[in-house]
Amino acid sequence: MPDAGSTPTESAELARFGYQQELKRGLSLKHLLVYGLVFMVPIAPFSIFGGVFDASHGMVPLTYLIGFVAMIFTAVSYQQMSRAFPIAGSVYSYAGRGISPSVGFLAGWAILLDYLLIPTLLYVIGANAMANVFPSVPQPVWIVAFVLVNTVVNLRGIETTAKANNVFLVGQLVVLGVFVGFAAWAIGRGVNGASWTTLPFYDPAEFSAPLVFTALSVAVLSFLGFDAISTLSEETVGGNRVVGRATVLALCIVAALFVLQTYLAALLQPGITEFPTQEASNNAFYDIGLLIAGPWLQVVIALAVAIGSAVANSLVAQSATSRLLFSMARDGKLPGFLKTIHPVTRVPQRAILLVAGLSLVLGLFFVGQINLLASLCNFGALTAFLLLHVSVVVHHVVRSRQPRWGVHLVVPVVGFAIIAYVLVNADVHAKVGGLVWLAVGLVVVLVFKATGRSTELRASDAPVDAQQR
Repeated sequence: MPDAGSTPTESAELARFGYQQELKRGLSLKHLLVYGLVFMVPIAPFSIFGGVFDASHGMVPLTYLIGFVAMIFTAVSYQQMSRAFPIAGSVYSYAGRGISPSVGFLAGWAILLDYLLIPTLLYVIGANAMANVFPSVPQPVWIVAFVLVNTVVNLRGIETTAKANNVFLVGQLVVLGVFVGFAAWAIGRGVNGASWTTLPFYDPAEFSAPLVFTALSVAVLSFLGFDAISTLSEETVGGNRVVGRATVLALCIVAALFVLQTYLAALLQPGITEFPTQEASNNAFYDIGLLIAGPWLQVVIALAVAIGSAVANSLVAQSATSRLLFSMARDGKLPGFLKTIHPVTRVPQRAILLVAGLSLVLGLFFVGQINLLASLCNFGALTAFLLLHVSVVVHHVVRSRQPRWGVHLVVPVVGFAIIAYVLVNADVHAKVGGLVWLAVGLVVVLVFKATGRSTELRASDAPVDAQQR
């Protein structure tokens, strides 16, 4: 198998875990930052601002600030485990090696629910946004078009995906900059009775911890994606430290953008703590664009949401999901055809095609069901995050016995507590669906054990002693 652009040190790192370099290394810190930002979508609050506003009684920027604090603990745990295990597979690999292979499979199975449904969710959101611009075009047509475009780009190779990410990120930042400029101008002129105040960060008449954490369970979806950076560990030049640094930096940057835009938007809705109707809530950010600049900005915001979700975000989501499938198939935990790497583009093309097919079928089936899909995505990701925090403690404190108490005990314990609180307060339908999914994963693990199949995390065709190094 060719070296695929790796250095001797990077190849040796993979060999230490029983793997060889198959994916092409060509990504830098800048590429990973762009990838993470596009995955989280700098303008993500555009589409759910109304829902978070209602749930938090107007304290949207506070909700995102708390969400950032909650997620930074998880990002630091990802950073620590990516340094310990510089391989693809994200939390599947980290929990599998930090705790046990069976737990790793369950972590991978949980995050798979998130990764498999995120592209579907994004296509459905994009189709819904495009319906507001081109109502005569059926939403299923948009879903088919989005899937085809993203699949073609991903099949051309990781470098093509990275270049497309640059274009999408610049476009979103331009739209965000336009909104910020017009919003600040409108607030300064007192449009809609707006004025500069700190009430969106703390309204003593409305504030309560349960209220904010309920809103957080909605807003946390906007932060999901920084974890996907770790799926590119075997395609990054510079080793595991680059992956860890990019994970934390991407989260910090996007959090600042979320707080800024929601603060300005909340100021433009003075005197209310909830929107009067569900329709007004769903269209809140579009209507704010209309208020501060006219119909043209309303249309630009809708197009930005559609392209940012259904093309840019789903492009990287499809890429991340295919790498997780590749990693699990390489270990023999999923069908072997998913570990096939294209000899020229060096991407897991069959895994990419499978994600595309599933997204197409599910997208057409779940047209219009945004809330249900969002809740299920949250459950899978948050469950995997819980296991990630446990793996940090087990690997660094229990096994290695040379911990840095701050990042190896305090951070994961606090992160676990916050994520557990959000998960407990999640939508009941999401909890039922998520638990059923986890139960299926547990059955798969039991079948592995009953049939004598190995649960070790190593290349399925690697020599046995490689896993023991």
